[in-house]
Amino acid sequence: MATSSYSESSFRVLKGLEPVRERPGMYTRTDSPCHIVQEVIDNAADEALAGFAKAIHVVLHTDGSVTVSDDGRGIPVGLHPEEGVPVVILAFTRLHAGGKFDKKGGNSAYAFSGGLHGVGVAVTTALSTRVEVEVRRGGKIHQLTFSKGGEAIGDIRVTGECARQTGTRVRVWPDPRYFDSPRIPLGELERLLRSKAVLLPGVKVYLDIEQANGERLSKTWSYPQGLAQYLGELAGAAESVAPLYTAEKFAPADDASFAEGEGAAWVLGWFAEQVPSESYVNLIPTVAGGTHESGLRSGVFDAVKAFIEHHGLLPRGVKLQQDDVCSRMAYVLSARILDPQFQGQVKEKLNSREAVKLVSGVVRDPLEIWLNNHVDAGKAIAELSIRQALARQKNAQKVEKRKQSGVAVLPGKLSDCESEDIAENELFLVEGDSAGGSAKLARNKETQAILPLRGKVQNSWEIDADRLYANAEIHDIAVALGVDAHAPNDSPDLGNLRYGKVVILSDADVDGSHIQTLLLTLFFRHFPVLIARGHVYVAQPPLYRVDTPAQGKNRPARRLYALDEGELTAIRDRLNKEGVAVEKIEIGRFKGLGEMNPEQLRETAMDPATRRVLPIRVRTDAMAATLKTFTMLMGKGEASSRREWMEAKGDTVEADV
Repeated sequence: MATSSYSESSFRVLKGLEPVRERPGMYTRTDSPCHIVQEVIDNAADEALAGFAKAIHVVLHTDGSVTVSDDGRGIPVGLHPEEGVPVVILAFTRLHAGGKFDKKGGNSAYAFSGGLHGVGVAVTTALSTRVEVEVRRGGKIHQLTFSKGGEAIGDIRVTGECARQTGTRVRVWPDPRYFDSPRIPLGELERLLRSKAVLLPGVKVYLDIEQANGERLSKTWSYPQGLAQYLGELAGAAESVAPLYTAEKFAPADDASFAEGEGAAWVLGWFAEQVPSESYVNLIPTVAGGTHESGLRSGVFDAVKAFIEHHGLLPRGVKLQQDDVCSRMAYVLSARILDPQFQGQVKEKLNSREAVKLVSGVVRDPLEIWLNNHVDAGKAIAELSIRQALARQKNAQKVEKRKQSGVAVLPGKLSDCESEDIAENELFLVEGDSAGGSAKLARNKETQAILPLRGKVQNSWEIDADRLYANAEIHDIAVALGVDAHAPNDSPDLGNLRYGKVVILSDADVDGSHIQTLLLTLFFRHFPVLIARGHVYVAQPPLYRVDTPAQGKNRPARRLYALDEGELTAIRDRLNKEGVAVEKIEIGRFKGLGEMNPEQLRETAMDPATRRVLPIRVRTDAMAATLKTFTMLMGKGEASSRREWMEAKGDTVEADV
């Protein structure tokens, strides 16, 4: 058997845009080229947000390419003072480069923009066969071409004059090798463009779709009434229980907690039926929500609760919860944050912890004033919220009766929660007694339960159902859940399910990953319905803690967390761009959950507003492949298959040992 050599020449250094081409899934979505085109659209939108562009024009060509034009200032074409390379070339070919990093002294070209992950439009160049750029600036028309994923760069050519006209036009030919489908989903693109028009007052957004016969289908979006008009469209024929409430609030220059201009604009509506909501951060659609949405719900709940208490509307014995107020609420939220931090490069979820306080603070007082100035509307919202609370408590009483009639005794090591609301309750399966103790101190006793696990759970892949409960740890998990083990085709009774979320919380190392695998094996094999219905999650505790000193009045000391080396590098780069001296940055490394104090554990893994958890799902079309992988990894007679797999895939694993 041939053995591979491991020497100095085995190391490869990826340069330029090679990292993007080698691992495109780390930087963008690979189902379609929509996100790499969105990066170009977002740049045009940032110009509009800064007040320099009044129109954004997108063209879908018959050859699969896309053109995005704006009438903003135009990307600078002169040489960068330090790099000695034209700025437009840096923008399209250099990671961690752009006009949105410089936040010092208020001199940034963009006060607010869609994130600072350092990839931006460079990912567009990397994953395209060709990119053409035209810049109208300084009275001249400049043209430039990138090809072969940014490997070939043409010269900047002056092709004409444009008088006072300014702007940027970018045409992109996505490389089909990197995407499941080379076509851009038209519905998704239209929603993106529509949202830009909603969030940018006075800006018109155009879309032209070329047809094979030479004609064009054209669409235009403009929302003179802004957010309220858009939410009305989303609601359709849904009946509103109160008038829509629209407002905005941004921090003044002398604000002690937040930078000037930070804040939010929003529209709220309460409906008898479910109506979709949308949120944005600096015009970036956050389809997976995030901390700004948590802040909105917190501010709304506090305001409505205060109104109900002030008017004495709450029936005796009813305890109001946030979901009672917000479950029938629809909203469109547009937050402005100076330095937003997103989960992942596609920016679908906001992780900035300060956004909770920011949005909650700007929403609560104006809403409370509005409710007291519109008492009839406030009472209608209060009545709807109270009905939701009564229905929830009635359902909880039914669960309590079923629980009392059961014969199973809850495990003694289980620190149970106080609430009986299944939708709110969470069970954390925690690695080790030490981490279990910290988790008990960090939890919300109302809704979060802790079950510490001693050692590693038994591999249950080949255990028969009638022998499953012989293992004490598995027995305790099943009893705590209130659900019997079952097969994939069974229809188990979930009436006694005690928790809406089961969160696996283990160390961020190899042993922790092993424990995750064993527990996921248990759920996939013996509790598959819990996975199918979205009850199972895996927490992602950080490996590093980064402490930074205060930077003036508007930038207090911060504590940041990094999941791995890649995130740590990105944080260092960002702090360097912000002007934080390297010697003033303190970096700590967690060896395990037991090293975290309760506050850190709460912030990173347990608080729904700031934690990172991954929902566990199995796509219908991937069920067979998933079953095969589990059999290969966990089956007793699959040693040879595992060895072959590890020899083939072992070099792709990034693990902390």
